[in-house]
Amino acid sequence: MDTLNFNLTRLIELAQVEYKKQFSSTVSFERAVFFSWGCTIGDCAFCYMSTQPPDKPLRETKRSHASILAEFLLAKHLGWDIGFFTGGIGVLKPEELEFLLKAIIEIINDKLWLSVGPLSKPLLERYKPYLKGVVGSTETINSKLHKMVCPSKPLVPYERMFEFAQQMGFQKAMTFIVGLGEMKEDLVLLIDFIKKYQIDKIHVYGLIPEKGTWYEKAAIPSQEDQAWWIAQLRIHFPTLDIQCGVWEDRVERIAFLLQAGANSISKFKALKLFGTKRAAEIEKQVLAAGRVFKGTLTEIPDVNWDAEVQKLSFSNELKERIKEKLGLYLEGMKKNQKKKTCPTMGAVLV
Repeated sequence: MDTLNFNLTRLIELAQVEYKKQFSSTVSFERAVFFSWGCTIGDCAFCYMSTQPPDKPLRETKRSHASILAEFLLAKHLGWDIGFFTGGIGVLKPEELEFLLKAIIEIINDKLWLSVGPLSKPLLERYKPYLKGVVGSTETINSKLHKMVCPSKPLVPYERMFEFAQQMGFQKAMTFIVGLGEMKEDLVLLIDFIKKYQIDKIHVYGLIPEKGTWYEKAAIPSQEDQAWWIAQLRIHFPTLDIQCGVWEDRVERIAFLLQAGANSISKFKALKLFGTKRAAEIEKQVLAAGRVFKGTLTEIPDVNWDAEVQKLSFSNELKERIKEKLGLYLEGMKKNQKKKTCPTMGAVLV
């Protein structure tokens, strides 16, 4: 079906039909858990990591193991899915990454999606016990635009990784950022790429104009722009898992993006903004789309957190550090809940 010239209303109608044929009404929040804020490449034109001082040691951009594992424990009990485990390319050595993957699996009792740059076949073999799939941070499939946006991160190594992944039985996911400069005509390129590498999942983000990047003053893509790409993908790939990335200033578009055919939500600062008005709005938006939200962004479950940590096979030292990090996260989440509504007037404060 040639849908390139269909208006958005018609596209969304068609996308809704295809979505309802294939999927339930459940919507999950997918947490992307980062292990670092630095990268050995550091020159992608849109990325926050490109704003880091070039002489800053990569070890200073890494999160502690305790912080990472505490976040996975929270995600598990809050009912969040894990979008992927990720961080800057080249930051972790294979042995450190493998240690974390093994520890994470013990916590969540499920395999992971991994996004750490293009992986070689030997590394895919090494990480195979811990992974359900690999994510290629492809960003855009327009070759000319890609060379400008990601000069040191070409597509070819990702394409090779997808080929290896297919041979080895991994699922395959990719990222696509609306607002980098792609044209609607590029839809053909994206469709061909998904077909060629048998992509199972796509993360459709909207550009975040990060301060200090080439895109700092770029326009934020509209909800219509983002919905257009989601609806087109849903129509052309009825069973494709489509995630819509939504920043904190765009939660009001969630219902629209779900109606366009998205399966899940991501990109929200779920720990920092847990229990706030923004978090509550996400849950309302899911209901407005006629869907059911899985998990919570507003209510802390009644969990004996210390007991949950003690169940783990980690060293006592690591377990104690995880408890400390959990305490800090939970303290901030509870403060947000208390600030949300004024006790005397019921006024929203955040």
